Amino acid sequence: MSEIYDIAIVGGGVNGCGIARDAAGRGLKVFLCEQGDLAGGTSSNTSKLIHGGLRYLEYYEFRLVREALMEREALWAIAPHIIWPMRFVLPYNKGMRPAWMLRLGLFIYDHLGGRKLLPATQTLDLAHDPLGRPLKAGAFTRGFEYSDCWVEDSRLVALLARDAADRGAVVRTRTKAVKALRGADGWTLDLRDARTGATSQIAAKLLVGAAGPWAAEFVAATGRNTPAKVRLVKGAHIVVKRLYDHDRCYFFQNADGRIMFVIPYERDFTLIGTTDDDYDGDPAAVAATADDVAYLCQGASAYLEKPVTAADVVWKFAGVRPLYDDGASAAQAATRDYVLDLDAEGGAPSLMIYGGKVTTHRPLAEHVLDKLAPYLPPDAQSKRGWTRTSALPGGDFPVQGFETLVADIARDFPWLDPVQTRRLARAYGTKARKLLGGAKSPVDLGQAFGAGLTKAEVDHLMDEEWAQEARDVVWRRSKLGLRLSPDEMAALDAYMAARRGAGA
Repeated sequence: MSEIYDIAIVGGGVNGCGIARDAAGRGLKVFLCEQGDLAGGTSSNTSKLIHGGLRYLEYYEFRLVREALMEREALWAIAPHIIWPMRFVLPYNKGMRPAWMLRLGLFIYDHLGGRKLLPATQTLDLAHDPLGRPLKAGAFTRGFEYSDCWVEDSRLVALLARDAADRGAVVRTRTKAVKALRGADGWTLDLRDARTGATSQIAAKLLVGAAGPWAAEFVAATGRNTPAKVRLVKGAHIVVKRLYDHDRCYFFQNADGRIMFVIPYERDFTLIGTTDDDYDGDPAAVAATADDVAYLCQGASAYLEKPVTAADVVWKFAGVRPLYDDGASAAQAATRDYVLDLDAEGGAPSLMIYGGKVTTHRPLAEHVLDKLAPYLPPDAQSKRGWTRTSALPGGDFPVQGFETLVADIARDFPWLDPVQTRRLARAYGTKARKLLGGAKSPVDLGQAFGAGLTKAEVDHLMDEEWAQEARDVVWRRSKLGLRLSPDEMAALDAYMAARRGAGA
């Protein structure tokens, strides 16, 4: 325990990895541990959107919405391979929010966040526009189309961690912080390796808890006198075969006041979500239930010409949102804003994070370091804001240059299948060339596991992105689990286990 870190961060989701990246880029000594895989909890189970949160306007969350709207184009600019614009179709439903309210909300949405590249809202005649064809005939004749962005959520987390590590941060996955002991000048963390059970310790001047749904458990491990202020809300999603041919997302209003997205997904599928229900249980055991599936099918079928049934579901998943407990009566009304709880009395400072969204992880990290500024080296604040313009790994190409990148990779590796070329460009951006190396044919990429996944890619994910098991690769670093057979996944797991065992 010879080295003392400036900051120890517990939690490898989007907030923890975002803080690690920002702090490491300011020259601080950073340690981050995650009890499972990166993005293993909430951050890989989102609706995959970088959005302002249109529905939050009716709860007067103007600060949060403005911050999130400002982040859309900033994040798109630094990660244009995993983030891209998406247009959303909001049908006017006479039984729901009035048309004037929707128009006002969308006007605010267009002008609140400094939009420059994303197209503005437009009114649609759904009775004649092709975008109305998937909807129930004659039921929805008017609508609005507005802009937000899509994100490969768990890949974003992996790239934040990779960038943090490249800047000097120590990132340890499958490592649980079982206890945190507070001293006058710092913290000692007792750590346990999830695979071997081996224990170790590290020391840090400051402690940041970004444990997400496990916030209460980690607060207890620190011995803090103040209880965790967290409300667990479950969000479930289903994936079905592609429902329509165009690339727009639908925004549906449900009869109970909640909203639902229907989104083109992974080329051949459609993603439908989400739910908002209070959750009381082990966050690791959360799952999309039969009731969740029925609710989502019913909500989508209320708008779509072709009903969605449980038999159509090819995959389902759920996550737990660790929201700040503001006393809201309904789960969908609970604030999505984040709260930073700093405790600097009686010893070394600690800061706990409650709430937050994928979209606002970057300003959240800045605000965390603002709060900790009195306890950090003076020059740390002079580097504030660097993350807004510095590209994430693979994102160092023009914001609207993705198709050029795909064409360049196809030219230099003409033997690649076009679908594989595009997928690699989406996942790795300019880093796809590093993965492909000097390969001259598919054989040079090594064992093929199915769906275009090769030994070269798996090795890259193990060496560069902390992947250790097949599920890390096929459900978090990619969504190839939708395409691989059980036998193919078993072969992948066997290969990865053998490689780990060999110490590679």
